[in-house]
Amino acid sequence: MTAAAPAKPDLITVNIDGKEVAVPKGTNVIEAARLVGVDVPHYCYHPKLSVVGNCRMCLIEMGLPAVDPATKTPVIDPATGKQKINWMPRPQIGCGTNAIPGLHIRTTTQMVRDAREGVMEFLLINHPLDCPICDQAGECKLQEQATGYGRGYSRFIEEKNVKPKRTRLGPRVTLDDERCILCSRCVRFSKEIARDDVLGFVDRGSYSTLTCYPGRELANNYSLNTVDICPVGALTSTDFRFKMRVWFLKQTNSIDTESSVGANTVVWSREGVIYRITPRRNDAVNDTWMTDSGRLLYKQVAAENRLSSSTPLDDLVAQAAGLVARASSPCDDAAGVASSSNPRAGSPCHGLALVASTRSSVEEQYLAKKLSAALGNAPVHLPAHLGEGDGILLSADRAPNTRGALVTGLAATLPAPKLASLAADIDAGKVKTLLVINEDLTTAGLTADQLGKVAIIYLGTHANATSAAAKVVLPTLTVFEKAGSFINQQFRLQAFAKAVPGLAGAHDDLLVLTKLLAAVSPSGAGVPPASGDTAGVTRFPSSAPAPLAPTLAAVRESLAAEVPALAGLARSALPDTGLVLDAAPWSALPFPEGASLHYKPATT
Repeated sequence: MTAAAPAKPDLITVNIDGKEVAVPKGTNVIEAARLVGVDVPHYCYHPKLSVVGNCRMCLIEMGLPAVDPATKTPVIDPATGKQKINWMPRPQIGCGTNAIPGLHIRTTTQMVRDAREGVMEFLLINHPLDCPICDQAGECKLQEQATGYGRGYSRFIEEKNVKPKRTRLGPRVTLDDERCILCSRCVRFSKEIARDDVLGFVDRGSYSTLTCYPGRELANNYSLNTVDICPVGALTSTDFRFKMRVWFLKQTNSIDTESSVGANTVVWSREGVIYRITPRRNDAVNDTWMTDSGRLLYKQVAAENRLSSSTPLDDLVAQAAGLVARASSPCDDAAGVASSSNPRAGSPCHGLALVASTRSSVEEQYLAKKLSAALGNAPVHLPAHLGEGDGILLSADRAPNTRGALVTGLAATLPAPKLASLAADIDAGKVKTLLVINEDLTTAGLTADQLGKVAIIYLGTHANATSAAAKVVLPTLTVFEKAGSFINQQFRLQAFAKAVPGLAGAHDDLLVLTKLLAAVSPSGAGVPPASGDTAGVTRFPSSAPAPLAPTLAAVRESLAAEVPALAGLARSALPDTGLVLDAAPWSALPFPEGASLHYKPATT
């Protein structure tokens, strides 16, 4: 499942502003400079795109050790006693230069500064003074470099070029062409990463304009990445446009829950309201990209069909526990002995089953497993969520934590999209009570008639056909309102943090599950297991769950102690890039994902 460790690169030594640094051979000079804390300004360069050298802002002085052409021996500078450096007479672009042994770079000389100031002056000649209304203000590279290399006044007395200000490039991207500095990042991204070659420049010189090809539009599921990488305010998100200044927003690290890729994200919020989601760099998972559809998931927080309740949580839990108790009570029989007329005497009269979710966090899945065990080996069903992968950052598994169910032991095999065995048990009268965690059973193959045959306890965030049919509804929080962890398609354990406060009347899943766990087994006595195992249904041995505090730290400590593979959860914090687990125990399973940006399915 996980790729083999790459070979260690050959290191060479380069000199940057008098500081020597060891870097892998071929490292881009801009990246090498970062290693010694030197920022080489640039606009067109991006570490994940091809090099074009459009903007000329990254000009540097470059030199190489002098060698006598006749003897091939180093030329020594008599003034210093060291090998002489032959400096090139004109500045070179840093983005187009790769590190070679002995390379010397100077980034702060007067020649370099003059060259950069000249580039800035040309870029600003036709640039509008839109900063007070520009969405890019606060994270604009042109603003930042104008502070360091701008003149502070303009020598341009002619009229500026006028270009389109509000051009619709696609359903999610709006172009302000006057702000464009022709860096071509968006053009290269669309062609090289999104595989949708739709953008290009027309006209020449200062009249050049960014546009879509005739009859085309920027409508792919990665179009908003062009907004992220635009160094100025030319490309704007139609959804975020004119909504909020970025310096007012709080940033919270999170994980995209749209699929098993697990793209790393940043949630931007203010006063409990989420305004946007952007990708967070992780070179092992998503580089610096994410899907457009994943960015819009924050809208579920304020959706009109959010579930909430004014009933105290303890009362809701008591109602749920009452349904569970009735489901687990023995059948009425005067003798209490099984007979041909009453074969189920002494066993649960109304069968109980759990429907857990591959969209729940690792911690929530662990509690679901403990709840099943506390209910006397109650069967657990897991529906799969499948779609078509795009080979980039959207996988066929449309759930973020299928691997989590395997690692925690909630599931022994891969889930199926339809819960055929559960439907059969309901029709046969074997299941009369269902505890459903954040799943709509109608999308898993159950009919409204089948839902009407069972008493449903529903834990979830949004109203659906299952919540409408439920006897007890316990409203819970979205992924943006709580903290936890997921295991992605690489078996990489990744944490997400709470971005905004939870909706009033909804409760953290960990709190709800721990209260349910305590309510159904107050003395630690398990419920006798139901008879008649069903193929494809996971069962657990009955055990007495120890009291568990409804906090993330307490659940993680218990989980790490019981599941050795998740010992990393006991640490104070997971690395920002996640922690790769051993996937060997599940290597034979036929996972649905195909190859994507940083994932290759195991070959069998």
